[in-house]
Amino acid sequence: MPFRVADESLAPEGEKQIEWAQQHMPVLMGLYKAFEKEKPFKGIRISAVLHVTKETGVLALTLKAGGAEVWLAGSNPLSTQDDIAAYLAKEGINVFAWRGESGEEYYECIKEVASVGPDIILDDGADLHAFLHSKRPDIAERLWGGTEETTTGVIRLKALDREGRLKYPVIAVNDSLTKYLFDNRYGTGQSTIDGILRATNILLAGKQFVVAGYGWVGRGIALRARGMGAHVIVTEVNPIRALEAVMDGFRVMKMEEAAEVGDVFVTATGDINVIGEEHLKRMKDGAILANAGHFNVEVNVKALERISTYKREIRRNVMEYRLSDGRRLYLIGEGRLVNLVAAEGHPSEVMDMSFSNQALAVKYIKENRGKLEHHVYTLPREIDEEIALRKLESMNIKIDKLTEEQSKYLRSWELGT
Repeated sequence: MPFRVADESLAPEGEKQIEWAQQHMPVLMGLYKAFEKEKPFKGIRISAVLHVTKETGVLALTLKAGGAEVWLAGSNPLSTQDDIAAYLAKEGINVFAWRGESGEEYYECIKEVASVGPDIILDDGADLHAFLHSKRPDIAERLWGGTEETTTGVIRLKALDREGRLKYPVIAVNDSLTKYLFDNRYGTGQSTIDGILRATNILLAGKQFVVAGYGWVGRGIALRARGMGAHVIVTEVNPIRALEAVMDGFRVMKMEEAAEVGDVFVTATGDINVIGEEHLKRMKDGAILANAGHFNVEVNVKALERISTYKREIRRNVMEYRLSDGRRLYLIGEGRLVNLVAAEGHPSEVMDMSFSNQALAVKYIKENRGKLEHHVYTLPREIDEEIALRKLESMNIKIDKLTEEQSKYLRSWELGT
């Protein structure tokens, strides 16, 4: 099987990591067993651009168990776990990913998995979708459909949809309740703090901790930072979210004000230059910068390079930039996803639901081939609820059911006071 990984000898370590993840992903493993028996993807070629982590490994093997031929590339040059990539290659996944890819190599890997002519694609950030639309429209036009994992990618695909240029139906997995309410909030909240602490080993208690953006990712980060004893400041451009942050007990201010008082800054907006040159120039000595958004554009790294006189890697994944007046600013992981560059990404338990959505989205696309128009869709609510019920069952939690009387009452307009 064709593949390209950093070191094939790492496969035994990757196998152990996959086993650990499987123990903590009961919903997806339930799908694995069902797919292994039913073979719903027999003869189907699936190409995916995802963070190559142990959790992604479980998803790839689940699709393969269902009969699919799986091609996989990493969705970030620094997020691949090389032991996982090695094990997946050994298990027959056509994987093209290694940690530390150059920009050119990153897109070469995407080209590799795109050019095989997949039937269905999975993406995280929409780089695969963008490549097919811009470079290989001939392949895009033959696709049955695709999925998208993250907020940033969904934004890009909805832009294509609005322009009438989307060449196949796409399931916005990110918009499923059992994805964004848990993955974005609890997963990113915990894993972002994990990445910052692994990179810096600082004490968060008492620090001024600035979170840019109060979407579900920002909420999760703010909540966990407060839980560690930090004084959390939120910056926002959306008045509704800013008001929510205020009423959730956080200080809200403009970034230009926060820049002068913050000790730690984390961006979570999906937009460009959220921390710009004007903010960097206001920051105090020792400020730490991290990004939790998908692309490395939220902190203006080019501006940081331009205004600094000297830089050095002071710790693994931490670059120190010295400014002309002697102040030092510290950037984690080149401004890329801090939770995947400096840590392991989300815990398996939360990715259990996200990747169950991915697996069921692939099944949904296959079962509805030719029936869906070229738009961005959300999975049906009953799939969301089924995943939630399976997750609760795995936690040995039972919930009530409506009686017939209660169901009738909720359906009726006649019954009231």
